[in-house]
Amino acid sequence: MILEITDLKKVYGDKTVVNISELKINVGETIGLVGNNGAGKTTLFRMLLDLIRPDHGQVFSKGIDVASSDKWKDYTASYLDEGFLIDYLTAEEYFMFVGSLHNFTSVQVTDYLSQYEEFFNGEILNKGKYIRDFSKGNQNKIGIAAALMQKPELLVLDEPFANLDPTTQIRLKTLVKSLKKESAITTLISSHDLNHVTEVCDRIILLEKGLIIKDFNKDENTLKELEEYFSE
Repeated sequence: MILEITDLKKVYGDKTVVNISELKINVGETIGLVGNNGAGKTTLFRMLLDLIRPDHGQVFSKGIDVASSDKWKDYTASYLDEGFLIDYLTAEEYFMFVGSLHNFTSVQVTDYLSQYEEFFNGEILNKGKYIRDFSKGNQNKIGIAAALMQKPELLVLDEPFANLDPTTQIRLKTLVKSLKKESAITTLISSHDLNHVTEVCDRIILLEKGLIIKDFNKDENTLKELEEYFSE
């Protein structure tokens, strides 16, 4: 088991945005979090990453409370939004900065980026643009590629398919599937797109108003079940 949540609660004012009594995530799972706006997906991710503290309960990563230790950061990578980027750097400068955190040489960073040539689709490198001047979709590409640079055991992505063109969405799905196949990485993905999440994930967690309504392994009926749930 790589993650365990116990009695986790986050309250803003009079609104409980996350209220999860128990959740266990096993090594190598690819998990999709689905739910309408306000379901608590992003808040849950931010507590998993110790970006905000819960009002009650704990998040354990490999048995260690994320709020009391930094050890989990050595094997955890994430991209939630453009706030994770340094917007006054160019894409190349940002990748070099992230690489330096993991003791990559400039040559190693360049070699690493070569594998994302198709994913970048000629829109990221050698453009002479600051990150703030890229589209939201291209910022997503930069953030995801940078997150994977450390070869994490646990990857957390919030709405990674948002703002991507159809070609890049397909390439991202291929990338996520390859991560599971090649490195047994544990991946948590939130998405409003039921088609994408059911295609790449093997377990689906449905959140509503901070509560886990359903938690089940994907089968051939999963997409239909989710569509029926959200159309009620």
